[in-house]
Parts: sequence; structure tokens; C-alpha cells
Amino acid sequence: MNMKELIELDKKHFIHPTSSIQLQQEKGAKLIIEKGEGIYLTTIDGKVFIDAMSSLWNVNIGHGRTEIAEVAMEQMKKLAYSSAFSTFSHEPAIMLAKKIADLAPPKLNAVFFTSGGSESNDSAIKLVRHYWKIQGQHDRNKIISLKRGYHGVAVGATSATGIPEFWNMAGHMETGFAHAKNPYEVGTIKSIASIREVIENEGPETVAALLVEPVQGAGGVLIPPSDYFQEVRKLCDEYGILFVADEVITGFGRTGKMFGIEHWNVEPDLITFAKGVTSGYFPLGGVIVSDEIHEVLKEKSEGVLFHGFTYSGHPTGAAVALKNIEILEHEGLVENSRLMGEELLKGLKEIKAELRIVGDVRTIGLLGAMEILHDPISPNLKLAPRVIEALHERGVICRAVTYDDSDIICFSPPLTITKEQIQTLIEKLRESVLTVKQELVSQLLKL
Repeated sequence: MNMKELIELDKKHFIHPTSSIQLQQEKGAKLIIEKGEGIYLTTIDGKVFIDAMSSLWNVNIGHGRTEIAEVAMEQMKKLAYSSAFSTFSHEPAIMLAKKIADLAPPKLNAVFFTSGGSESNDSAIKLVRHYWKIQGQHDRNKIISLKRGYHGVAVGATSATGIPEFWNMAGHMETGFAHAKNPYEVGTIKSIASIREVIENEGPETVAALLVEPVQGAGGVLIPPSDYFQEVRKLCDEYGILFVADEVITGFGRTGKMFGIEHWNVEPDLITFAKGVTSGYFPLGGVIVSDEIHEVLKEKSEGVLFHGFTYSGHPTGAAVALKNIEILEHEGLVENSRLMGEELLKGLKEIKAELRIVGDVRTIGLLGAMEILHDPISPNLKLAPRVIEALHERGVICRAVTYDDSDIICFSPPLTITKEQIQTLIEKLRESVLTVKQELVSQLLKL
């Protein structure tokens, strides 16, 4: 079909996630993507874009990997789908669970599978509540997370999310969830003190778990201080609270380590994952639980565990994930993430040194951010969305975060990106920021 016909059908029939319905109806789809290869996406009308966000932080091995398609095809020919309910099993899910256990911190060795990140965090919330309940601690059901944290859009995950904009659509659960200050904004000491205050206010005997991202992704790529997670682990141990690391974005090489929490030499009690486990080639996620939790579940979880999804342990998804992890390992993409992250940071720092409109810049692996400084004359003016549009005009897909007072441009390119491609991205970013700066100067001169 031609572009015009597709746009009209899109407007009539497709309700887009996390999108402006009014803008869609007014202007149609922003892009209609036809194909992807490496770090690039091509639209139906032939325009080529650098996918500087790996779409939704998730296409770690890059687009267009035919070996993934071949593995999926072979698995579908053999066994496309089979339920994992009632202890039914199959080889792909068993081998994937084993592989993930091998990659995870030493004491985390059992996996519950889901279809994605929101389901993973909802599952973790339910599992930790169940863990305490079967031990007779029925009041331990509250989940503490951090302000600016993002954990998904299922009901429990939305409630754990610390970004109010996600609550406005349909509300959130008022009870059972609380939010503490994040360390990026207030530092380790004050953030830990805030968590402690929330625990004491809620009652330590009622708190089930602390749910935290190693790096707050959707909050603006907020990287914690080096001592933060050591103190988090100590605090959780002090109160006997489970520590859940949300690795939906940071897992599978994104930060230059297989799991983001490895940067701080801390073992959580549970890890949630999705996105990079299949690089977006198939919807799949899960929860990895510690040996201690697994032992309690084996000993005390009597009868049926009444939680699971139709596609938990999907055989095709598991086969895709195994091949995806093989590619990550054999091509050295976790190390490439670390090295190219350093190149990205170098470029961001060069732009900052040149343009005073740029504030803090940061990366951890191929997860990065550039903050735009507010103009004192127009402090409420958000410039990051303008930079995103300028990048779009130059063939780069990127993302802005403008919650609260933030004005941030985020980066999360495929882990296959090269030094030359990083340089191209940096040059296009420099041009875009400079353009927005010049437009701002022109506007101010007219006042």
C-alpha cells in the first residue's frame, strides 16, 4: 500500500502505546518503518535513520539479524508453542533458564518467565509477597521504590513507578507502594536516609521489598554514586527486606556488564529482565530469584502457584533468547558496549565544552544522557524535545525526558555500533544542539 493509504488506516485502526492520540489523528504516524539493519532503520518512503535508542532500549544486537529469524523458523517448525502450566516443559525454556542462571550473580539460579518488563516487575512484586506470606508474615506486602524510577505499565509496575505522569492515565494503587528519594538528585546519604524514613513510616514489619533500577533509564539515565548499592544492600539486610534489581533496561550488556548491578559488586535477591534478553526479536522477560527464595518456595509454597502467563517460557521466544545471548557473547558485544560507551562519553564531553547550553553528560556502557541547561529568562522552556526534532531532521531517532524540571536527551544505540558510527551520531547531535541554541538566541533577541 502507498504511504497515504497506510497513514489513514493507522489513524482509523491503530491505537498507539505511549503516544498522543490527538497528534496521531492530526498528523498521522511520525514514521512508518519498513526495515532495519544494524543501527539503521529505513522508512517505507526510503528515509534512513540512526536508531540511537535501540527502539525502546532493547535492540542490543542490532536490527536485521537473519540468524535470529532462522532460529525462530526452525523452532516454529519443530514446536512453535507449548504451555508451561501444570509443570509441562520443553528444552528451549529449560536451557534458557540454565543459561541465564549461569550469567546471573552466583546466588541467583532459578527463573520465572514472562512476556516483557512490566510483567516481570509485576511478577516480582507478587513473588516477594507470596514469599513472605508462606512464611507466616502476611503483613509484609509493601513495595518501596525510588522517585523517577520506571518499572512498567501493568497495575503493580505502574504503582511502583516513581513518575507521576504514568499515574495520571488511570490512577495507581494508593496502598502497598511508597517512593523514596533517588541518589542522583540528593546523593547516597540522603537517599538511604529517605529509604530508611519510608521503611520506618510504613513499619518495617510491613515492607516486602525494595525495587530499584541499577540505572534509572526512563527517568533520564540517572547513574547512582559509586557507593550507593553497597549501602542499599546493607539497609535491606538490616531490615530483612528483599532487594529487587530491575534490569529490564540494564540487563544483557547494555551497561558494559552482562547485568548492570555487577558494576557495584552487589547481589540482589531478585533480578527482573526483558528487552535485551531477545533484543526485541521476540517478547520475553522474567524474574531470577536467589537460591534462598527458591528453597522457601520449594518447601512452603503448597499447591498450585496461581501466577503465570500464557506465554511464560514460550519455546520460540526461548530459542530466540538463546541465540541472542550467543551473539552477545561470541561477538563480544558486552565489551563493545563498554568501549563504545567511552567513545560516546568523549563526544558528549566535547559538545559540552563547546556549547554552554549543555549541562551534565554521562554514560555507563551504551546508556547515556545529555542534560540541557535551562535559560534563566525562560526557565520553564523545555529544549530537549526541540533537539530531538532537530536530530530527527538529520536522520537520528532519539528520546527526550522532561519529567519535573529535567530536560534530558537519552541515548541507547545497539551494542553493535562502531567508533565511526558514534562519531557520526555525535556530529549530528552537535549540529542539532547548535541549531536549537541559535533558535533560542534569536527568540530572546526579539523579546
